[in-house]
Amino acid sequence: MGKICDFIARWMGVMVLLVAAVALMAPVSLSWIGTWVINPMLGVIMFGMGLTLTMQDFKVVLSRPRDILIGCLTQFTVMPLLALALTWAFSLPEELAIGVILVGCCPGGTASNVITFLAKGDLALSVGMTAASTLLAPLLTPLLVWLMAGTMVDVDTLGMLMSIVYVVIAPIVCGLLCQRFLPDLTRRVKPYLPAFSSIVIALLVGIIVSHNADRLMVAGLLVMAVVMIHNLLGLCIGFLTGRLLHLAKPKCVALSVEVGMQNSGLASSLAVLHFAAYPLATIPGAVFSVWHNISGALVAKLYSSK
Repeated sequence: MGKICDFIARWMGVMVLLVAAVALMAPVSLSWIGTWVINPMLGVIMFGMGLTLTMQDFKVVLSRPRDILIGCLTQFTVMPLLALALTWAFSLPEELAIGVILVGCCPGGTASNVITFLAKGDLALSVGMTAASTLLAPLLTPLLVWLMAGTMVDVDTLGMLMSIVYVVIAPIVCGLLCQRFLPDLTRRVKPYLPAFSSIVIALLVGIIVSHNADRLMVAGLLVMAVVMIHNLLGLCIGFLTGRLLHLAKPKCVALSVEVGMQNSGLASSLAVLHFAAYPLATIPGAVFSVWHNISGALVAKLYSSK
């Protein structure tokens, strides 16, 4: 069973791609599942993250404040600014621009820790950065979306803040409490969490794609180009930032992966909740979820081979 779980976690990118392809070609396969499940599914992923976090992870935040500060500053400046620049460069319509900006303003993705491990990066730093950026997200994500997209649409910053608290922070806290008061149960399920999260992420992407298959067919190439550039530039700038600051290579790898990989599921969730009048806003998050797992696996091979 352990080997199967390791296999699923390692090949998450391929699994996400296959599910997305099926959802795109045969939308009926997953469109029967309502979009209302997106938030609970994301909450389940965050609950799993809470189960895996330990006091040592929070000690990393306190014991290595410089590294964490560099990571969070890079995360919440590079990706939002890249998103805004790409919406201008490609003259994206409002709906797609909102989706790209949402992706850029979200915290680091949970899959980044797995990719950092495979890439032989600084795993403790990666986990610490994910925890820190996730905890900062209720304040920074709505504020950044308002700054970037406020001129295009009305942005309910308070509503977004509460959504992130309910969907992200509350499940993480529940996971931490479960770990504190049910340690034996937590210890038994921990080995299966990466594989379980990978399956939930794949289903999450599939549901979003299936409900937007027609729109994705029309705007697919444009969105794919923007998403790929956004992600790859984030990976490169993250690594180069570490190099410019004379960080050790494992730290540069962690910074690269953490900056380039976003919590794109949260971006799609926020699009569904707060930008329902703009259906295409969910597309960039869905495409990013597929692509960053593929690019993550590729850069993991690249970083670990040198």
